[in-house]
Amino acid sequence: MYSASEVAREEFPQEDVTVRGAVSIGRRLMDPLAELVKIDPKSIGVGQYQHDVNQVRLKEKLDQTVESCVNLVGVNLNTASRHLLSYVSGIGETIAKNIVEYRSANGMFTSRNELKKVARLGDKAFEQCAGFLRIPQADNPLDNSAVHPESYEIVNNIAKDLNVTVKDLVGNESLVKQVNAKQYASYGEHRVNDILKELVKPGLDPRSTAESFEFANIYSIEEVQVGMELPGNVTNLTKFGAFVDIGVKQDGLVHVSEIANRYISDPSEALKLGQKVKVKVLEVDLSRKRIALSIKQTEPNNGPQQRSGHTGGNKQQRQPQPQQKDLSNLDINDALAALKNKFKK
Repeated sequence: MYSASEVAREEFPQEDVTVRGAVSIGRRLMDPLAELVKIDPKSIGVGQYQHDVNQVRLKEKLDQTVESCVNLVGVNLNTASRHLLSYVSGIGETIAKNIVEYRSANGMFTSRNELKKVARLGDKAFEQCAGFLRIPQADNPLDNSAVHPESYEIVNNIAKDLNVTVKDLVGNESLVKQVNAKQYASYGEHRVNDILKELVKPGLDPRSTAESFEFANIYSIEEVQVGMELPGNVTNLTKFGAFVDIGVKQDGLVHVSEIANRYISDPSEALKLGQKVKVKVLEVDLSRKRIALSIKQTEPNNGPQQRSGHTGGNKQQRQPQPQQKDLSNLDINDALAALKNKFKK
């Protein structure tokens, strides 16, 4: 989708689609967000029926999601493309283009205040966008953090009270822990607490907190054998079970009855998307390319005992039934509440 787009033609006018695609894939390894924002979000793969819904509403919601991601991660002002900058709050396509042109003509930005020199970027736009833009190696270390310029005064006062410089304070957890937020309550205690969290890990990219994960050394469904225990990643949840990626082309299905050693009516009660799990292979159907998996069979059975079959001869063991609560003396509202609780409605 990117290779044949107007953006790609603009970036690589002398290259054919294969070269554009190769460059884009390489860039995604360097910074996925910065590259994927150049693609229409619905073309990334947001569902099977994205072309059947209201296109205006779909674009609106997807754009909001992309904008939220960009603002949460933050943007390097000196390397971001105009396509990435256009998703920053307060910056549209025109201002984003002006920022890139200013950067090309005057060199790298050294402070956030320099943004005010960009054409059509007024005080209101600066107020909205400044906190989401990062400048590594800036003169002021706060310019490479999520602390908004309006809050620099607070940080300066904190540093002054601790008899240190702002540069010494930023990233120094032991110093930050000495700060009593209530002492600066006039600025707003919640606001100060947010600033202190940012000072501990300035400019933290939330994507860098992802857990490392490695699949087993199998690469096709033909290599999957019944009885194998494999690491997996939950890719989808449905009412009847969960789909788990185990490193081969086909995701395996964990039926809802094989998820936990306790009764659950919905997989979301025990799992979430992206969760790392260990699964056991129950069945492999090569003709239909299907893999049946179990999570509970890789875990110790600490749940309630199931009704057993014939054991110790021909006598069938039966678990004692829980005593039923007498609802006859309750009024209608209390009785309904008890029934809803019983059947989890």
